[in-house]
Amino acid sequence: MSDSDSEYANDVLVDADWVADRLDAFERDDPDHRLVEVDVDTEAYDDEHAPGAIGFNWETDLQDQQTRDVLSKADFEALLGAHGITEDSTVVLYGDNANWFAAYTYWQFKYYGHDDVRLLDGGREYWLDNDYPTTEAVPEPSPVTYEASGPRESIRAYRDDVENAIDRGLPLVDVRSPEEFRGEVLAPPGLNETAQRGGHIPGAQNVSWAAVTNDDGTFKAADELSELYAGYGIDGEETTVAYCRIGERSSVAWFALHELLGYDDTVNYDGSWTEWGNLVGAPVETGEAE
Repeated sequence: MSDSDSEYANDVLVDADWVADRLDAFERDDPDHRLVEVDVDTEAYDDEHAPGAIGFNWETDLQDQQTRDVLSKADFEALLGAHGITEDSTVVLYGDNANWFAAYTYWQFKYYGHDDVRLLDGGREYWLDNDYPTTEAVPEPSPVTYEASGPRESIRAYRDDVENAIDRGLPLVDVRSPEEFRGEVLAPPGLNETAQRGGHIPGAQNVSWAAVTNDDGTFKAADELSELYAGYGIDGEETTVAYCRIGERSSVAWFALHELLGYDDTVNYDGSWTEWGNLVGAPVETGEAE
């Protein structure tokens, strides 16, 4: 586990040494342990990845492209079962950009009720930068049956929930860059612009996803996270809504708030700015937060 894991509310992070010590288990064709790398494109996975790691493409494997939504329950069950994952598997997820898409996948696992899922602290970059073993070999796990117990709607926000948060003055955490928040750009450099309008949801605070991680991509200690969010008036006493552009960066904030700090009434608005910035009549603010 991470050095500071005992400070966290939930036992949901594993460090690179923990994974390295269990590579034999991850490399076996045994559904008890599964290691999964999640990226927005899998070229990096094809080049090298942790031994035993299955590769998921966030866009094509974990999204319904027709509805721009999470997988249906049936499709989620089919995906995991086809890759040798059961509802009882210990699943460790990791990916690039300090676990952007792995955190989203973690959230989706929890949405469908998977109990034993963890994040590899620091993600893909940490694993490579610290010379942990890699391979080009792609595992071929035997298919199994997966039975999801969700969905658990208590961790997901929809448009109505955001409107309710605005009306009630509940905390809204916009984890995008300051330029996106102010409405100067619609997406990070090199990524698709998915909205017609720039800006942020009225009343939102701009707390970057990167503020919850250290320079090496690992999560900050619980006391640092608590102090960070307390500076924006967020203490877990009210429903807190996290959002970004497409729901992946906000999953990092959701993970920090809900899983590491134990702020159970935290929800991820996975529709995020792609939905809100395209809605007719939805209120939008630009410039700095008030």
